Amino acid sequence: MFNFDEASRKGKDVMDGMLKSYAEVSRGFQALATEAADFSRKSYEQGIAHVEAISSVKSPESAFELQAAFVKSSYQTAMAEMTRIGELYADLAKTAYKPFETPVAKAATVNTAPVQAGAEIVSAA
Repeated sequence: MFNFDEASRKGKDVMDGMLKSYAEVSRGFQALATEAADFSRKSYEQGIAHVEAISSVKSPESAFELQAAFVKSSYQTAMAEMTRIGELYADLAKTAYKPFETPVAKAATVNTAPVQAGAEIVSAA
């Protein structure tokens, strides 16, 4: 027989889980946005400082050395930032998947029983 109280409780549990998951995912996106904004601001400031520094150089050799150092530094900073953003996205994916781990595991164990039984029937024939 259908129990309305049980269905209501399960529905409330599901909704609570979804809201908690949504809040965690929102925090993850906020962390990504903050990281991207900080990186943009730092890159802009470093670019302005580089232009000021290169405009005061007296020889082409010094300008070339300064430019090479800036490009190397910019590349290293960008790679470090891309690694950091990749880690944040991986954390976000794990957080978004977390509420589904238990139901998917239950569904996988429930659904493999008929497949195993079918395999036994086929092997017996």
